[in-house]
Amino acid sequence: MGFNNAYRSSLDDDLTLLSETLDEVLQASGDPADQKYVELKARAEQALHDVKKRVSHASDTYYYRTKKAVYQADDFVHDKPWQGVGIGAAVGLVLGLLLARR
Repeated sequence: MGFNNAYRSSLDDDLTLLSETLDEVLQASGDPADQKYVELKARAEQALHDVKKRVSHASDTYYYRTKKAVYQADDFVHDKPWQGVGIGAAVGLVLGLLLARR
């Protein structure tokens, strides 16, 4: 969970940076001859590219980690079917109790 929180914080920081940079671009004069506008636009494009790359990488990482966990669970159930049934029943019971409270 520490990794998840660290990643979420990093992503939040990236999105904040992107938002602030885009705000600067929008508040600039918009004159293509204005050097500050050109620099801000380049920074915004780079920030957007970096955030998209990180989000894509994180998405791929979560996909492969989930797929690995599913395969491990499948192997466990095939190796120990009765324990798998017991765990499934316990999870179902807990979820049922949690949903019944709402």
